[in-house]
Amino acid sequence: QVQLVESGGGLVQPGGSLRLSCAASGSIFSINTMGWYRQAPGKQRELVARITSGGSTNYVDSVKGRFTISRDNRKNTVYLQMNTLKPEDTAVYSCNADIVRRGSYGGYIYWGQGTQVTVSS
Repeated sequence: QVQLVESGGGLVQPGGSLRLSCAASGSIFSINTMGWYRQAPGKQRELVARITSGGSTNYVDSVKGRFTISRDNRKNTVYLQMNTLKPEDTAVYSCNADIVRRGSYGGYIYWGQGTQVTVSS
């Protein structure tokens, strides 16, 4: 059994910052790419940022220069530091991870439960 548990969402004023965390636990052999997605009301889910096991990153254009994704491989945790938040960043943020379970030969995509981020004055 593998779980992803997110934390760090909440209400913040425009221009503020939040840091999201997503910790993977369970029978994990290795974790490949980890990522953050978001879905705003009435919109499709979009990839916000992702990071490979080697540390390579990519971001959606709308967050470049404001958000930073990072990971701690010892803790099986991925982070999303969000600065200069805007109202249009309001969404449910979910993490996912490509995880190889112990005793398995291939990876499988696991998802967290999602955390609400609201940017409003």
